[in-house]
Amino acid sequence: MEAKLLERIKEQLVRHEGLRLKPYRCTSGKLTIGIGRNLDANGISQTEAFMLLEHDILQCEMQILAEIPKIYLQLDEVRKSVLLNMCFNLGIGGLLEFNNTLAYVAAGDWERAANGMLASKWAKQVGRRAIELSELMRKGK
Repeated sequence: MEAKLLERIKEQLVRHEGLRLKPYRCTSGKLTIGIGRNLDANGISQTEAFMLLEHDILQCEMQILAEIPKIYLQLDEVRKSVLLNMCFNLGIGGLLEFNNTLAYVAAGDWERAANGMLASKWAKQVGRRAIELSELMRKGK
């Protein structure tokens, strides 16, 4: 497609469809997002899913760095991944509720940090995920 045509149709569709950054039901009842993207019929591609995932991970890291930089920056890659995973799952607010666990992480007390993770309501909700992440926190590998 020619660049000029692509720009023309994009402008038209934005004008006609509008831009909605959260899912909504269009006039025909289809779950829609963005500029008329029919999620019921089209969903998203694997490439789009991984693009969104990468964006969300980077957002989590920015939030963690804004809230607990001293804890996060001193961690190895494995333990950083645990905090990123928890932030992705719980949101930054949920992660920050792990006061004792984060204090143990800051102190390098991996055993207590892992035990704190497992003793949470979150661990009961996510099951195997919590077991895996707590072991990564405990062992660093």
